[in-house]
Parts: sequence; structure tokens; C-alpha cells
Amino acid sequence: MTNLVRKEGLMSEERRKLLVGGAAAAVGMATSAGAWAAGSDKPEKEEVRIGFIPLTDCASVVMAAALGFDKKYGIKIIPTKEASWAGVRDKLVNGELDMAHVLYGLIYGVHLGVSGAKKDMAVLMTLNNNGQAITLSKKLADKGAVDGASLAKLMATDKREYTFAQTFPTGTHAMWLYYWMAAHGINPMKDAKVITVPPPQMVANMRVGNMDGYCVGEPWNHRAIMDGIGITATTTQDIWKDHPEKVLGTTGDFVKKYPNTARAVIMAVMEAGRWIDAGLQNKLKMADTIADKAYVNTSVDAINQRILGRYQNGLGKTWDDPNHMKFFNDGQATFPYLSDGMWFLTQHKRWGLLKEHPDYLGVARQINQIDLYKEAAAQLKVSVPKDAMRSSKLMDGVVWDGKEPAKYADSFKVKA
Repeated sequence: MTNLVRKEGLMSEERRKLLVGGAAAAVGMATSAGAWAAGSDKPEKEEVRIGFIPLTDCASVVMAAALGFDKKYGIKIIPTKEASWAGVRDKLVNGELDMAHVLYGLIYGVHLGVSGAKKDMAVLMTLNNNGQAITLSKKLADKGAVDGASLAKLMATDKREYTFAQTFPTGTHAMWLYYWMAAHGINPMKDAKVITVPPPQMVANMRVGNMDGYCVGEPWNHRAIMDGIGITATTTQDIWKDHPEKVLGTTGDFVKKYPNTARAVIMAVMEAGRWIDAGLQNKLKMADTIADKAYVNTSVDAINQRILGRYQNGLGKTWDDPNHMKFFNDGQATFPYLSDGMWFLTQHKRWGLLKEHPDYLGVARQINQIDLYKEAAAQLKVSVPKDAMRSSKLMDGVVWDGKEPAKYADSFKVKA
């Protein structure tokens, strides 16, 4: 089925040439093999299968292949459409996929054995910041639940079982959903039923009444508004501005065996992210490309508004959000901060996914391939932050800076 979808949706050679031509003009790209494609730095494995889920934030992986950035670094990226995050996990672990556009917390969960088979994993780079959302059903909105506070009020007065969906138990969407609910006094483990639904199936499940709300990546929040079945209660950038989202993930074994290949992929994908962020026309071209049924399989207008920061909530409110999805942001969005990975571990502990405190910093250092990233960034002349930790203030005013992670994890009143 996947192969069929891939074949059906492959771009015509003319369209591909047009895109590549546009990209070359946009970034002055030389399509000859790059610095890493010769001598001892030659990629050990030239064909790289990268799994992705149909979401807007798969764009830098898809565009790296569609625009030919991969060729520049002596590799061929084969984007492979997958049905669920559990499927991505299994194929990464068993080697069917070389890498994936994947949930940050999924990689950490597998590494620690709390989301399936335990295997050493690696984060090569962050793919994007921001750009996810929490959708509440139109039925809830009609009863007055349009944000966290009004949802808590409705759940306290109109007693029944409320069901919310996330995309993977240790993933980003589960953590955004839980953090947001808990900040409004709702314990997701006790006051609601939480289910796991693959991203492309969210809208259909809400349509038939399987859930009251969900947290997912775009375009599946905007799609719910277009289809008249849901409203946006909050964006994830309002939970944590410039939060880490998807990563380019692989196994520890892959990095050991194919370091040059890993570096080449980082460079191709980072260059694609830089191209996307470079301007309006590039973003629109990206939306047009990934809307194709080989990739996200939706209408272009479901994708192109929110990547430009043009938001509506489905209740008549519209706004321009400067903290929309970023794929590069001068290298800020792509750097794999150790503190970002550690944050997911603190939330895994908070919600009972981890029974004991792990070695937060030690685990992050094992997983996040900062040295490899720095080598790739140096080649692309992309600036790298001085510190592998960063400080952020989340929606409840609590600051996360990577210091004292065990104390931070234990500090929350609402927990499992």
C-alpha cells in the first residue's frame, strides 16, 4: 500500500525540475557533490530511507529530496510514508527505516525502554519548533468550552467521561496535552480518558464522536476548523514558545556505522529547512508540494495559512502569530539542545511513564548528537548556540533551564 501511494504521488520529472530550479535560484545552490561527498568523508550509505507521518512538519525531509539538496551531499533520501508513530518506532528499531521524522519523546522513550523494545537511539537534529495545537470538538465549544479554563469548568459541572486523544504515549502531543490540562487543574490521568490516535485519523475520529479533544500537529487542527467539527483551544507555542517538536531520529547503531551518511542527511535537511524559512514563496511552494497524496494528502489551503502564521480559532477570531512553525530560524530551530530532550524525561517521570528519576543529562548526552550536528552546521556556515542548554518560561510561568531536573519533575502539583 505504501509503495502504491508513493508511486501514485510521485511528482512528474518536469515539476521536479521546476522545483529544483527554483531552489537553486533561491539559495544559490550548486548541485555538484558537496564537500562531504569525496574521500574519507564520502557517505558510507548513499540511499537513506526516511520515514515520515503525514504532517506539515515533515516538510524539511520531503523538500530535501524534492529539491535535490540530498544529491548535493552525495546521498539519495527516500521519503517513506508511514501510518502511525508505533509503526515508525518498529521500523526504526528493526532497521526497515534508516531514519525518521519522529516525535522527540518517542526516541527518548525507546532509548529507556518505556515505549516498546529498548534500543540505543539518536537525535541528529531538531526538525522544527512550534506549530501544533489542541482542538476541542464543536460540541464542547457549543457548551462554552473554548479554552483551558472553560473546559475545566464544564468538566467540573457537566459530569461524564471525557475522552482526549494524543498521538503516542511518550510523544510531544501527549506532553503538550497533559501540561495544558494540568495547568488548568485537570489531571489527565484521573479526570479524563486519554487514547492514542495516529495524526491523519484525528479528524475522522472527532467527526464520529470518538473524542472531545485532541492534540496533534498541523494540518489536522486547521482541517477540523475547515470541516466545521472542531475549534482551536490553544496553540502549542502558547504552551511553550519555540518548543522543540519533531526530530530527525535514528538508532545509535546507525550513527556508529554510518557517521558520514548521518552528517550528510543533517546538512541536506538543514538546508531544506533554511530554504523553507527563507520567504513566502518558498513556504507556498512547500505547501503545494507536501499537500500531494504521496505526502500529507490534503488540500493546500489546509496547510498554507498556519505555516505563514495566519491563524483562526473556528469561532470568528483571527490573528497573526509570529511564533508559527519554524524549520530553521537561523539555526535556533534545528539545534538539538540537551535541555529539550531532558524536558521530555521530566514529563515522562511526572506522568508515571518512568518510575525512577533517570540520569537526565547523561541520557540526553547519549542521544543528542551535538558533535555531529556542529560538524554539519560548520560546513553550512550555520551559527551554533554557545550553550547546549536553554532557558524557557512555559505557560504557567514555570521556568525550565535543564538545571535540577529531578526537582523540576517533582515540583508539579498535578501529576500521576
